[in-house]
Order: sequence, then structure tokens, then C-alpha cells
Amino acid sequence: MRRLEHYVCAGGRRLRCGCTTGTCAAAATHAATELLLGHALVPSVVVATPAGIDCVLDVEAAERGDGWASCAVRKDAGDDPDVTDGVLVWARVSLGADVGVTIEGGAGVGRVTRAGLDQPVGSAAINATPRAMIEREARTVAASHGYAGGLAVLISIPGGEELAAHTFNPRLGIEGGLSVLGTSGIVRPMSEEALVETVRLELRVLRERGARDVLVVPGNYGRDYAADVLGLSCDRLVTCSNYLGAAIDEAGMLGFASMLVVGHAGKLVKVAAGIMNTHSRVADGRMEVLAAHAALAGAPAELVARVLDAPTVDAGLEMLDACGLRERATAALVGRMERYLRARAAEGLAVEAVVFSHAWGELGRTSGADRLLALHGQDERGEDG
Repeated sequence: MRRLEHYVCAGGRRLRCGCTTGTCAAAATHAATELLLGHALVPSVVVATPAGIDCVLDVEAAERGDGWASCAVRKDAGDDPDVTDGVLVWARVSLGADVGVTIEGGAGVGRVTRAGLDQPVGSAAINATPRAMIEREARTVAASHGYAGGLAVLISIPGGEELAAHTFNPRLGIEGGLSVLGTSGIVRPMSEEALVETVRLELRVLRERGARDVLVVPGNYGRDYAADVLGLSCDRLVTCSNYLGAAIDEAGMLGFASMLVVGHAGKLVKVAAGIMNTHSRVADGRMEVLAAHAALAGAPAELVARVLDAPTVDAGLEMLDACGLRERATAALVGRMERYLRARAAEGLAVEAVVFSHAWGELGRTSGADRLLALHGQDERGEDG
């Protein structure tokens, strides 16, 4: 399998980019159309991506029958931890009865079941940019052979249905397989843009379903605490990862009425300093924030210094608890967090938070959190909301 030798820097490392599933589908379509119309199997295909980078993809398998041909290329995701890395993407191209190019999804390609995604409900989950790339490759080859008739393209990904269980697709309402994605044609490792877009997409899907109140968690810790301890329904839950600020912004633009944030103090303590991208590479001020609020709670300089040097938020809280200052410090912390959440939220969007730690359970909640807890099912006492 040929490698794309294009690199980006992320987290202080030089990481190799890859080709999207959409680029692979376009390359397979080119090869299959050439095999169908030109009766020749090309060893590789060059695909010009929207990013302005050419991808060279080897054709690894081919089949041909009466009025159709199929070719496959293997996806190379570069250094991105993509579950689709190494899959074969097949394109079967058939002579069509009508003029033009039709594009469908076959085995391993999901179907859209909810409004708010790139394609209409019922369509194959092949997004607009990959569709345009697939059509372009089919038309280019057809023109080179003087063929003006119709072509039907069927994209399939063997094993795609099993792999899709490890993606966001089930949550988004894409069933039966993977999505054929890629707005740039290039996979950029650990792309912040892609992660933020996933958060925005989940919010859009919820809004299309009529949801006005959303439950947001940074990750699995927040999800588990919301479901298992607070007893909340996760039907309107979105995982924001490190991108709480982007989630608040998107929820405001979409017209949500409220957002309840449930998260571990290790992440959310940063919000009390106005840090809305909580990735440690952006701002790892956890202990500085906790130490500042320890000082506000009356901690002596020696204790503030020890909290500042603590390895984790829980360890710092343990020091404060031993001196009887934990509750006072966390109350100040949550109050400051509330101030920044209010400032970030658009007019008409109520944002509240519940903050917890594994060692101490709930550390605090903002002043309007009780009302939003009731909207999402049950509160921590197990009473119906």
C-alpha cells in the first residue's frame, strides 16, 4: 500500500496524513470505470483532493462482469488512530439506463436515519464532498472514452458494519455501516477541527429531532456519573471532549434553551479560569486554579503551595479536606465557573454545571442546575424529575 508523504505537526510531533474514505471511494470509482469502459486495469490512480494535495492510491483488487466492473483500494489513515485504517473500499460501476452518474451505498456503508446530517434520511451515508469526487472521477474517465451514457456507482466497505460500532455513527443515527466522509480529502492526524465538527454535528442532529435541552459531558467519566449517580437520561447527551466552549457556542447558534454540563473536576476546574478548551496542551492550569480558590477559602500560604504542587485535583482536594477547607474552596470554584459559563453562553441559552470527583463525589453545582437536572430525568436522590 502506497503511503501519502504529507505531514503536519500536532502536539509537538510530526505526524503523517492519510487519505479519507471519500478519496479512496473516488479512486476506486476511477479504476472501476476505466476497467468497465477501457477494458484495462490501472495499477494506481491519482486523485486531486479539495485540500490541493494529490493522493496516489494503488488498486489492490478488481472484478469484471457483463456491464459492470469493480475495483478496490485500501485506506491509509496515516498516523491518525482511525478505525477504518486499512479497510478495502470497493466501487462497482455499472452501465446505467439514464444519462449521468448515480451513487449508492452497498454493504458496509451506513444509511441515514435521522434528519440534520449531510444527506437526507434514507440515503446512503456518503457525504456531499465524496459524492462530488466520485462523480468527477467517473465523468472524467467516461469523457476520455467518449462515453455519454449513464453510470451507476455502488460503494461498499467489507466489514464496515462491525467497524461502525466503534464510531459515533450509531449515536448520530447512521445505521448499518460506516460513513464515507471527508471535506478535504485528507486525514489530518488528531485533527481538532474534525473533533469539534463531530460535537457540532451531534448537536445539530439533536436539534433536528426537536430537542431544546441538552446534556453535555466531556467524556466517559461524565457520562457514567450522569447516568449511574445522578440517574439522568442520556437520550439528549452529547460528548464534547475538550471543546466545551465550541459546544456552548454551537448550542446557542442552534437555539437550544439549556445545556447541563456534568464533568469531573479534573477537566471542569479549568472552566473557573475561563478556559473553554480543556486540553492540557492548550492550558493545564488545574492546580493553579485550585490553589487560587484554596487561598480564597482561607488556606495559609504553605497549604496553597502544597496544593499547587499536588499531582491531581483529587490530591489537592484531599489536602484541603484535611484542613476543613474543601467545601469552602469548591463552592468558590463552582461560583467562578458559573460566572464564565454565563459569559460564554448566547442570550437565551441557560448553561449550568454539576462538578464531581471520584474521591469526593459531587463537589458542587451551579445555581440553576437543579432545574436542568429535572429536565433530564432524575436527580441524585432518585426522584422523578
